[in-house]
Amino acid sequence: MAEIKFEEALKRLEKIVNDLEDGNLSLDSSLEKYEEGITLSKMCAKKLEAAKKKVELLLKNEDGTFELKPFDERSAEEAAPKKRAKGKTGENLF
Repeated sequence: MAEIKFEEALKRLEKIVNDLEDGNLSLDSSLEKYEEGITLSKMCAKKLEAAKKKVELLLKNEDGTFELKPFDERSAEEAAPKKRAKGKTGENLF
């Protein structure tokens, strides 16, 4: 399959899913679409992984300076403010 843009691959994948869910395809057509869908899914995952590697977070150091660091899911979760669940009366649940 020729290299296509992520958005195009995703649209094509959505169309394949809809076609398969409709159930109006022959077994051979369904298998062909399924195989194409797997290929597109892998292509999209590969493109997302490449994009993820390019992302950098701008983190503020304790001394007030900013520093660019490679993207790391754990550091992103730690940097994100934690939201606490609240009960009906506004008390923290955890």
